[in-house]
Amino acid sequence: MNTTDAPWSTKNKVGLGLAIFYGITNIPSFLIPTGDGEDSPPMAILIISSLLAVVAVVAGIVAWRQRSRPAARLTAASIIVITLTSLPVFFVDVSSDIKAISALGVVLTVVIVVLMFSSSKRQSEVRS
Repeated sequence: MNTTDAPWSTKNKVGLGLAIFYGITNIPSFLIPTGDGEDSPPMAILIISSLLAVVAVVAGIVAWRQRSRPAARLTAASIIVITLTSLPVFFVDVSSDIKAISALGVVLTVVIVVLMFSSSKRQSEVRS
């Protein structure tokens, strides 16, 4: 099956655009200073987040330009793993601001994935 058969719906484009934006905002993660305390994530996690953000941006651009569903799945997987790396913040003693930002990231990731993979009515009717 050719991956360029079905055009992206508006919802899919919004989801891909948000995924690319989310990836871009996570690229500089490795620049966050790490300390010895529990308030900062390990440098390895920050580097992994930055690398996955680059993957998300590149795959998102490929998905958008070539209407590639596999590239869209790679984009989604990358941002999901980036978000998963922030989940430990809910189980340690950090400020509520950091927890709120992490919660916003979780909600944003869910919204992005739902938008990226929602099908339009037209696509659903064609499949029936």
